[in-house]
Amino acid sequence: MPEELLFESESRRSREEIAAYLRTVADSLDAGNAITLRRGDESTTLDPPARPTFEVKAEREGPADGPGELSVEFELEWDEDGDEESADAELEIE
Repeated sequence: MPEELLFESESRRSREEIAAYLRTVADSLDAGNAITLRRGDESTTLDPPARPTFEVKAEREGPADGPGELSVEFELEWDEDGDEESADAELEIE
């Protein structure tokens, strides 16, 4: 399936700044509101359904015998036609 990039932003931020972005997204989800991503004059608004698929991924990239790059990714996915998938085992984040 072809992928169309609607918005992208990558920048180094403090942990506190990142937490503020995530809180804004969490508050929008909690209130049932759409999420608008904006940088300069570029923006996109997405309106997740009541039960999107939530993917959490932790990765390490790099050589097995040397330092690499670690990442954690949080992703919401849903079909534009509104189909919802069933949930897997319960996720816990501590």
